[in-house]
Amino acid sequence: MLPLSALTRYLGKRILFVPFGVLAVFSLTFLLVNAIPSDPVSEIAGPTATPEQVAAIRTEIGLDAGLWERFGTALTDLVARGSLGESYYTKTPVLEDVQAYLPATIELVALSMVVAVSLGVAIGAVGAYTAGRVPDRASRTATTLLQVVPDFLLGLVLIYVLFYSLGWAPAPTGQLGLLDTAPPPVTGAVLVDAVIAGQWDTAGAALQHAALPVLTLGISSAALFAKMSRSALLKALRSPQVEFARALGLPSRTVFGYAFGAARTQIVTYSGVLFAGLVGGDVIVEQLFAWNGIGQFVAGRITQLDLPAVQGTILVLALITLAVLIVVDIVVALLDPRVSYA
Repeated sequence: MLPLSALTRYLGKRILFVPFGVLAVFSLTFLLVNAIPSDPVSEIAGPTATPEQVAAIRTEIGLDAGLWERFGTALTDLVARGSLGESYYTKTPVLEDVQAYLPATIELVALSMVVAVSLGVAIGAVGAYTAGRVPDRASRTATTLLQVVPDFLLGLVLIYVLFYSLGWAPAPTGQLGLLDTAPPPVTGAVLVDAVIAGQWDTAGAALQHAALPVLTLGISSAALFAKMSRSALLKALRSPQVEFARALGLPSRTVFGYAFGAARTQIVTYSGVLFAGLVGGDVIVEQLFAWNGIGQFVAGRITQLDLPAVQGTILVLALITLAVLIVVDIVVALLDPRVSYA
């Protein structure tokens, strides 16, 4: 295990890097969003607005200032007040919007990760254990087919089969049905809030409505996860340590357990990367199932040219990615004593 002092030094270096990472992401996002050849003022004012009204709106939201002046103002607000700005349309602080929509996405991604990890590791393990034989070829064929199927197409198929044809799943109306009673908001994640409130009927309804989007993201992610797991486990099964365990006559289950232990760091690393990617990359699935998470929120703000909302959301997602990668590095260091973080 990595010594505590070395782990502390490494963690300190990564934390010191975070402000520079935030500055880089903020600067790049601001410049890219504002470089889009579009005029949010025209969208806000509407086609019937007079030139005077358009000018007043432009001044009100600060777009009458130059690009670098607006950049300086936004950066100062972020550093001095922790503010991500306000929405052009609702005047709501962007941070409040993110806090309102992000928990739903975290809930969806966390449940999807359970499916992806369980299914992906199982398929990868079967492929690695039966390498070159029929089960391995079948698992690789299934994985390849799932890889080429877009997640939105898989979602549409699941809706048609499980909801429309068989009636096993509820309509894709979001986190709850139209007649379900929402729990008191505590975390912002409906399922968690229902459990906290003891509303078990609502929790059951939330699980049922989560089934289709969770399966969509989970199965799509499991395809890539299975491929990685098979490669990692196959490499571990052929390592000298596992070969030595096999030569000692240990049971196959024990030998495979050693191989899984050798491959666990790669599985953990991929899990973290996948989680961070899904938090910001499930936009289409959220739209398809009316999930009302951060992906659906930012997609709507992009179409409205709500620049502060887009910038602020991307920055928060970047921070989540940085935090997840730091946690993954720490977990890997704790699991694998061979890792050096000098």
